[in-house]
Amino acid sequence: MWLSDLQKIGVGLTAFGVFFMALGVMLLFDAGLMAIGNILFLCGIGAIIGPKSTLVFFTRREKLRGTICFLGGIFLVLSKFPVIGFVLEVFGFLNLFGDFFPVVFGFMRRLPIIGPILSHPAISRFMPRESRTRV
Repeated sequence: MWLSDLQKIGVGLTAFGVFFMALGVMLLFDAGLMAIGNILFLCGIGAIIGPKSTLVFFTRREKLRGTICFLGGIFLVLSKFPVIGFVLEVFGFLNLFGDFFPVVFGFMRRLPIIGPILSHPAISRFMPRESRTRV
């Protein structure tokens, strides 16, 4: 499946969002960098799956707790409480996107260099056993 130009831009925005978020955390929870990362991440998700699908994803009833925590964490980061906001964001992120982790790990196991590392017995016991990817 090929990505459209808007989806490619979305992947870039999401990647930059994660980069700025990580940089903000490494620089002792710099609220400015974390805020930029949050905004870029949300814009990237919206560009990848589209605005309507993004709204549907974040407003599903079973994902409501994760959405409230994630958006509440972003609000706290923007309000200059980056440590508490980050913790709340991580909890919300895991609730929202936790279903995708087995798919991502299944894909990573098939990569040439990363796959053998993830298959090492010391690491594989921490990895999810089942993935919903098709071979």
